Amino acid sequence: MPVSKRYILASDIGGSHITSAIVDTADWSILFESVTRNRVDSSSDAKSIFQNWASNLKETITKSPEEIKQLGIAMPGPFDYEKGISLMHNQDKYDSLFQLDTSAGIREAMGNSSIEIRYINDAAAFLQGEIFASKLDNEEKILGITLGTGLGSAVWSNGNKAFDADLWNTAYRDSIFEEYLVTRWFTRRFEELTGNKAEGLKEILEQHQDEAEFATLIQEYSAQLLDFLKFFSEKYNCTHYIIGGNIAKALDIITSYRTEEFSAYTIGRSNLDEKAAIIGAASIF
Repeated sequence: MPVSKRYILASDIGGSHITSAIVDTADWSILFESVTRNRVDSSSDAKSIFQNWASNLKETITKSPEEIKQLGIAMPGPFDYEKGISLMHNQDKYDSLFQLDTSAGIREAMGNSSIEIRYINDAAAFLQGEIFASKLDNEEKILGITLGTGLGSAVWSNGNKAFDADLWNTAYRDSIFEEYLVTRWFTRRFEELTGNKAEGLKEILEQHQDEAEFATLIQEYSAQLLDFLKFFSEKYNCTHYIIGGNIAKALDIITSYRTEEFSAYTIGRSNLDEKAAIIGAASIF
């Protein structure tokens, strides 16, 4: 099989999943028949996590038209993206990988010692991929936010690659912004309001939307999101956003509670979701 840099294996790794695909760098498209998605228990031991990832990656490689030599990974932070060392700790995901050499763990689990692995922050990858795929590169500046198990933030400006704004741990109220904008805020606050447990926002939306506490929950969240938009916009002098992540699927509901205040911003929801991060991860080669 001929070796080519045209096709790159790229992955989006989140707190509960890994999605991989082969990216054709000739036109920055995903070979959709190659898309492979697996659930990940990010609270499990390191060996199990690496084996789970490797299984997904090896399956994706079998769907490539040419031999794969490069792997780009969109990874949540905190993470040493140059050295491939996980720095996630006490964030409800990947505690067992803390300070481990992630590249070595992946190569060993894949049985592939020669594959070149590079990393990019997941929020930066998401924003870069959206801009590449949506032909938005004529804009002056765009800010990106990912809302899921973590809070991602990124900045893209014309002529430059997107970069991680790293705002997740910015002081906010009695804690940091991330604690008020991610999935665990919804589940924790929902239990405080109702006395009931829920797996995540999806379950809350599907089963509890008619309850009085639901309006309180979304009103509070929308206020917190507006506080973050204001902070981010003032820091980078931009009001144009692309927002992705699992929570963004409910963005229409969230913004409907404070329509006038959200109208101060130009907000686009991700067209590609995790596929944007995959394209962005491939772009680092």
